[in-house]
Amino acid sequence: MNPRRIFRVVLTLVLVACLVGMAGWLRRQTKTPIRVGILHSRTGPMAISEQSMIDAEVLELERINAQGGLLGRPVEWVIADGRSDWPTFAREARRLIETDKVSVIFGCWTSASRKSVRPVIEEHDHLLFYPMAYEGLEESPNIIYTGAAPNQQIIPAVKWAYDHLNARSYFLVGSDYVWPHCCGTIIKDYVAAVGARVVGEEYILFGGTKVEPVIARIKESRPDVILSTVVGDTNREFYRALSAAGLGPDRVPVIGFGIAEDELRKLPVHEMVGGYAAWNYFQSIDRPENREFVKQFKARYGEDRVVADVVAAARNSVQLWAQAVNEAGTAEVGPVRIAVAHQSLSAPEGIVSVDPQTRHVWRPVSIGRIRADGQFDVVWTSEKPVQPVPYPHTRTRDDWEHFLEALYEGWDSHWANPERETE
Repeated sequence: MNPRRIFRVVLTLVLVACLVGMAGWLRRQTKTPIRVGILHSRTGPMAISEQSMIDAEVLELERINAQGGLLGRPVEWVIADGRSDWPTFAREARRLIETDKVSVIFGCWTSASRKSVRPVIEEHDHLLFYPMAYEGLEESPNIIYTGAAPNQQIIPAVKWAYDHLNARSYFLVGSDYVWPHCCGTIIKDYVAAVGARVVGEEYILFGGTKVEPVIARIKESRPDVILSTVVGDTNREFYRALSAAGLGPDRVPVIGFGIAEDELRKLPVHEMVGGYAAWNYFQSIDRPENREFVKQFKARYGEDRVVADVVAAARNSVQLWAQAVNEAGTAEVGPVRIAVAHQSLSAPEGIVSVDPQTRHVWRPVSIGRIRADGQFDVVWTSEKPVQPVPYPHTRTRDDWEHFLEALYEGWDSHWANPERETE
């Protein structure tokens, strides 16, 4: 046979084999689900808040599958329980990546859990979406922060209290871990800058119920406003004790940074009417996108359920990731991480977009007053999205890093006070 003809025959066979192999690979890719991880507390003190984040993420993933999945592939999810315990969060993040082979993780609420998970995410050069307002003082190429930075929640609330409540004295109370301590320091810097003063600062052990000493100090200091970074189940005891001490909202308003519509379902709301919270989203926001979101959530989980900022941020996280997957043409972490840095969407609260420099999101800011039905009347809003500033300008970035190091070392290399409440 002519050598040239033999070459053509061999080349044809090779090409056919390659095409058959490629077709098989494409079929496998089309059928193979894209696996994602969901990492929140289903048990422990933080379950009161984090379960709704799971519900929002699952709802959005179900919607994606109902529309045909991503890249012609279904999406499946693995839910891991962080158990309100920081080391457990880290272990579960590692398992999701190494054993379950997830393409992304949506997870955490507390900063202590996020800071425990971050080294695992960065070690594997992976991707975490963190859907919670937090203290800032952090940036990572492996994390998309879809909640709020300090200038998108904390600082606007203090400024609003100064301007609209005529507040000149503030009492700071929080749970005893990294987020409340950082918020307290950010607040103290800002309050000093405007010529007001902090008349007290107290922290309650995480998950603790011994709030009476703190209530006594609040009563003694007679602040104009209480700024609360108390989280989880402790809020039940805190607000009940405030009311019992005659420190209801009509006497001393509380602005909460850790309670929203979902928490109010489990708190003594009748004793909290007239108090405030600062978030980027409230269920009562009047936008077509929000009305549809609320409708879908209630249809899936029941008419008695409510949505809140973390629910919206969790939903936004999944949608931003899905957009990035479609743009990248793959669910592989590297390309998606690049593509997500310039995503935006018309979210329930307004236009939300990822800031490519900080990997935080632009979001509008609102302040709401608690109603008897457990909803909020929006009393102030920025209307337009606010650019995230993770590191407040009151100190240098190095100063903030040293501040964080001191907290961590002071807690024996933990991101929360390791002490436990005793009887």
